[in-house]
Amino acid sequence: MDERRASPAELAVVLADLAAVNVVTLAHPPTIAFLRRVTRGLPAGVPLRVLDVGYGEGDLLRRIHRWGARAGVRLALSGLDLDPASAPAARAATPPGWNIDYRTGDVFDQPTGGQDVVVSSLFTHHLSDAQVVDFLQWMEAGADRGWFINDLHRHTLAYEGFRLLSAAAGWHPMVRHDGAISVTRGFRRRDWDALLRRAGLRDVACVRWRLPFRLCVSRFKEGHTR
Repeated sequence: MDERRASPAELAVVLADLAAVNVVTLAHPPTIAFLRRVTRGLPAGVPLRVLDVGYGEGDLLRRIHRWGARAGVRLALSGLDLDPASAPAARAATPPGWNIDYRTGDVFDQPTGGQDVVVSSLFTHHLSDAQVVDFLQWMEAGADRGWFINDLHRHTLAYEGFRLLSAAAGWHPMVRHDGAISVTRGFRRRDWDALLRRAGLRDVACVRWRLPFRLCVSRFKEGHTR
């Protein structure tokens, strides 16, 4: 999807299938677990400001909204995506009254600050190494309580497993093709160690493997400002 353009109708199908991929592959629980930790000690009545970079159809933000409603956590949710087709697709899939701010723009053009937490899912493998380093530094400068990256572990079993799963599920051909390519663009632990070192964050960030074939990079700021 980085290089090909789909019609709005086709893109809606692709984004819906990508949201289904996230459900089947247990993409969201690691992010929710991080938010549980971040919200410990949050002053009563203070909303947690969460920005999702590369939100696609907005399924992660909706999952966070449902978690916040159940947990009694006040949230101010927003998303930023480079593709202008993502915002209308995300709004169409979001129930009325949920008050999630879906925006279009390039994260590298955005000022730092104004967020408690920045999260992303399956975003960083679309970037060059230099851009990943810039993204890490941008989040570190602008997220008061911390940040969380959820992306793919580059592995032969993950590649072959996705090909079999996507074929069996009958997902859109673009999802099947690009999803397999995404695995080849994923990361190994040593990749994240090198990128974090370049960003000056190796000693403060944590890299963990999560089932199935995810590598999650987190930064929790003990001395947050809010």
